Amino acid sequence: MPSHNGTNLSPSTFILVGIPGLESGRSWMAFLLCSMYIMAVAGNSAVLFIVKMEKSLHIPMYFFLCMLAAIDLVLSTATMPKLLSLYWSDMREISFGACLIQMFLVHSLSAVESSVLLAMASDRYVAICHPLRHASIFTNAVTAKIGLVALARGVMFFLPLPLLILNLPFCGSKVLSHSYCLHQDVMNLACAGTTPNVVYGLTTILLVMGLDSLLIFLSYVLIIHTVLQLASSKERLKAFSTCVAHICVVLAFYVPLIGLSVVHRVQNGHSPLIHVIMGNVYILMPPVLNPIIYGVRTKEIQRRILKLFRMESYGAAQ
Repeated sequence: MPSHNGTNLSPSTFILVGIPGLESGRSWMAFLLCSMYIMAVAGNSAVLFIVKMEKSLHIPMYFFLCMLAAIDLVLSTATMPKLLSLYWSDMREISFGACLIQMFLVHSLSAVESSVLLAMASDRYVAICHPLRHASIFTNAVTAKIGLVALARGVMFFLPLPLLILNLPFCGSKVLSHSYCLHQDVMNLACAGTTPNVVYGLTTILLVMGLDSLLIFLSYVLIIHTVLQLASSKERLKAFSTCVAHICVVLAFYVPLIGLSVVHRVQNGHSPLIHVIMGNVYILMPPVLNPIIYGVRTKEIQRRILKLFRMESYGAAQ
């Protein structure tokens, strides 16, 4: 390990933590996490498969949903294997390089997901407020370009985070406060000034997630204003019902994100248990809930799922 004046510049490993006080129930926690991971993989894979097979769903709304599903699959896979090894086998160490890669994936994919949620809000805004222009504005080609821009935006803004960590010296504790690597968590273990990390991290969060959430909120203010002007209560209910699934997905993403950010920036008085639970909720809630929300709220996906079950039942009966 390189050193300078007795200071470890880059530790070989960090130590992840499980849920404090539940060490005796690690196997049950591992079973729960494994079950949630299987649900996330199965649900998001089903969304991708259904949209691919059903040509009537080859429209921007469902392509955005596929983007969310793909992001959730990669994000959960980037963190879940290490989580399972932690709780199942008590393997707490993660190498410095693997930690930086995991950190980059978690933050950049979260930024991409935030961008896709903003694009979905814009899609709903145009569909409700300017329905005659929707087909010409949100074409499949435009949707693909939005996906590429969202990916580039996430990489561009969050690639500097692990690079900034590389410049920090570590000479004290190597124990993180989560079951996976986050920039704020790793940064707090440094034994030097972290002002550039703090400033850049906060600025990036505000420019990406903060700006996206503000624009999503403004789009729904305009949507509500337009919906309330409809003459029929039935039309108002029908128009707003098309947004319910997206609103639920937005809440499932931003509420844990805000909670985790608050826990990191107001640390005094918080027990380690809160850190671990908020971190796990943030990383697990969207991948598990998103396909369930859209499966329940979207009739086209429900029909395709029922059709698949009927085909399997018919095949089993033959």
